[in-house]
Amino acid sequence: MRTIYRSAVLGMIVGLSALSANQALAVDPQQKPAELNRTIKVTMKYLIYLPKDYDQKESWPVMLFLHGAGERGDNLDIVKKHGPPKLIDGDKQFPFIVVSPQCPNGQNWEPFKLSLLIDEITEKYKVDQDRIYVTGLSMGGYGTWALAAHSPNRFAAIVPICGGGDPSRAKKIAHIPTWVFHGGKDPTVPFANSQKMVEALEKNGGNVKFTIYPEAGHDSWTEAYNTPNLYEWLLHQKRTVDGGKK
Repeated sequence: MRTIYRSAVLGMIVGLSALSANQALAVDPQQKPAELNRTIKVTMKYLIYLPKDYDQKESWPVMLFLHGAGERGDNLDIVKKHGPPKLIDGDKQFPFIVVSPQCPNGQNWEPFKLSLLIDEITEKYKVDQDRIYVTGLSMGGYGTWALAAHSPNRFAAIVPICGGGDPSRAKKIAHIPTWVFHGGKDPTVPFANSQKMVEALEKNGGNVKFTIYPEAGHDSWTEAYNTPNLYEWLLHQKRTVDGGKK
């Protein structure tokens, strides 16, 4: 009888303990629901170029230009050192809206920030959203590859110059017409960085052109941006999604 009584008492104690534990968990759970509600503020300086006959058309293609590491800072005049901004500063006329942002000191191009910039441009200006092009040199070449992979269904064509990217992401951007430029003797960004991306695109059926300047060092962009048919080629490209399905 004593054994049975003790068992019954122990059972009641265990039961009461379990009940108390369950009640405690219900009152003070270890995991509580929460919610993030925070606004991220992005500021970015940029140069904007509008064609002379901008008002005469309903929409225009856009060329986004990403500069290299040497042009970072808070002085937009530095952005005019290379590429399309330099050519525009020398009175070259482009059949595009040209957007040239400046990356702050100590930072790299961040795709989500660039995407917000494109959002703003499409809201403020007469943009043909099926003809948005991205190009960049050196750090901007890396930024071009990264931005395309971040938003693979947004761009009509990309032109990365002496940069590099992640070959494992090539499948995502294989449908984007791509023209790559690199110097064969580049001491800063190895030629192999562009070659790996080109090979990865070709492996995935990509539409890719590759121009190599055998004797050029890091500055392969001067000759690239002075290639007249580069801009003609861009104008023939229109956005496709998932290999051709709009």
